[in-house]
Amino acid sequence: MTTGGLPGDGRDGGGGRDGDLVEAYVGELDALLRGPARAKSRLIEEARDGLTETVAACTREGEPHERAVRRAVAEFGSARELAESFQRELTIAQARHTARAVALSAPFLLACWFLVQRLGGPQDAAVPRTAHLVATNLATVAGAAVLLAAATLAATGTLARHLPVPDRLPLTVAWTGTTASVSMAVATLALATASVLAENWPLTAAACALAAASHAVVAGSARACRRCARLPSGEPVTL
Repeated sequence: MTTGGLPGDGRDGGGGRDGDLVEAYVGELDALLRGPARAKSRLIEEARDGLTETVAACTREGEPHERAVRRAVAEFGSARELAESFQRELTIAQARHTARAVALSAPFLLACWFLVQRLGGPQDAAVPRTAHLVATNLATVAGAAVLLAAATLAATGTLARHLPVPDRLPLTVAWTGTTASVSMAVATLALATASVLAENWPLTAAACALAAASHAVVAGSARACRRCARLPSGEPVTL
């Protein structure tokens, strides 16, 4: 959005068309940004408040309201330029959200694995043994994902005050979350197979449902993180 085509007749004293200009700018900014809803809402409100305050300051200096609105938008830059500046922060926030989802959900997969080991079907049955082996390997993948998620939370939290966040960290987190979610989906199938022949199948089926729920949580967050990581940001990085 550029300042050259801003309408307004300067006679509405802050309401009407001129007031709509600020909302149109904020609306375009909102459409361009991707990230966690709470963080995105905070940035949108900051932009709206900043524009409104700049317009008010220019008006107090004696400028007509229409010109004050145009000047405020010119100082902020186009919505696309501001979105690129904001997107980096939202991408980091989404990476933290995904890392947190992995860190909290993957341990459920480990718990499911232990549950199947304790309550699975007869040990001489080929299908349950295979299911146990698959679940064990996938639990290892989930464990590695948890370690990376913990490192991500540290790198984008306290450590970020002292060290720069690695440029490709959000994309790495996105694909780690995707890998973990796929592992959870396959583990769900393995656990479902084990539950068929398990002696205590209701508990094993419950573990299967828990793994499926974990997959849903992580998959959605990882998908959002991939989208954010591919968007341009104001930082000189290539994600």
